[in-house]
Amino acid sequence: GASLESVQGAKLLRSWLDDYGLRAQGNHGFIPSSWPLTAEDKETFKKHLEIANILGMDHMGTGGDPTGSSYRADWDVAADKWNALGQIARREGIKLYTHNHDGAYGFLLDGGPLDDQGRPTRSSGIRKLEYFLKVTDPKVVWLEMDIFWAHVAQYKFHTYTAHDGSTRKKVFDPAGLVARNNKRYPLFHAKDGVVSTTNGMGYDMVPFGTGVIDYRTFFSRVGERNYHNPMIEDDNSPSATDPAQSLREAKISYDNLAALRKRC
Repeated sequence: GASLESVQGAKLLRSWLDDYGLRAQGNHGFIPSSWPLTAEDKETFKKHLEIANILGMDHMGTGGDPTGSSYRADWDVAADKWNALGQIARREGIKLYTHNHDGAYGFLLDGGPLDDQGRPTRSSGIRKLEYFLKVTDPKVVWLEMDIFWAHVAQYKFHTYTAHDGSTRKKVFDPAGLVARNNKRYPLFHAKDGVVSTTNGMGYDMVPFGTGVIDYRTFFSRVGERNYHNPMIEDDNSPSATDPAQSLREAKISYDNLAALRKRC
């Protein structure tokens, strides 16, 4: 009954982790929406860092993009915010990370003709999260790639309109992005998918190891076997009509990930 957003709740949860020999790696904690920081938001942020430390986590992050915008100026502001928050987190011994779905891998609008509000309408071909990696401090800002959604982005965002108006092709390579920025990806969400031609995403989500995403190749390409922490997740496992489905599919995913670790 204790709140997970309280020190009391964190201590209770930590006792359960210790009882069962489990270790927490990261969570989706509080990331202030306001910027510059209000005094209240700063205190709440520090409380969540304290909770992360009680739980024994090395990381704290969010399930949302740094900004939903496609414009470079907004990503610059987001970078300033995350650099500042990351500095606070670092002083508390926590790595601050952003967890992203497919939208963050769309193309940044950074040039070409301006629209009627003075905003750029075309792209140099750099993806939004690639730009974020360039303008944030690698010592204080980290990332958690959701590998399923990164493959959805590969399916969705493969062409862009260049500054000169031409259409250009650039296929997203999730493993390549991690390999180029390896130490900035301490965490992964590992979920699987089967091909879908009807939902607009390219994949339907399924338990880990039962889909077509080539995780063996992905993990081999990113390397750093003892650095990355892949955590299984399946957004579709909870069921109102099949209460045991989440636990059953969690076991399937765990068994398949454990078997893959032995082979990679």
